[in-house]
Amino acid sequence: MALDTLDPLLHQPLRTQVAAFLAGAGEATFTELKQRLDVSDGNLDSHLKKLIAAGYVSVRKETGEGRPQSSYALTPLGREALHGYIAALQRLLPLDRAAASAPASQGTPVLRPRTQ
Repeated sequence: MALDTLDPLLHQPLRTQVAAFLAGAGEATFTELKQRLDVSDGNLDSHLKKLIAAGYVSVRKETGEGRPQSSYALTPLGREALHGYIAALQRLLPLDRAAASAPASQGTPVLRPRTQ
């Protein structure tokens, strides 16, 4: 599989992080995303706009007392794209699954999901 089969929108690390975070959180405010991903307002805003334009993320704006609050969620299309992106990355892993899953003591790295 060639690298060009990876979703170019999600291949940018911050956009992958936003999509993955929203997949787990369900919904998050701009402030929550900014704090959890440790990014600037401008950087996050730029990447959210691209995800929204692609239909991967939806935004819900609440008005009321105080400042308006924006909440973001991964859309079904975004969830599908994220799953496809992860599957494409997995297909890039070595075909020899036995070698890829060998204990680290044998000198072969083991890939495990990061927990928070």
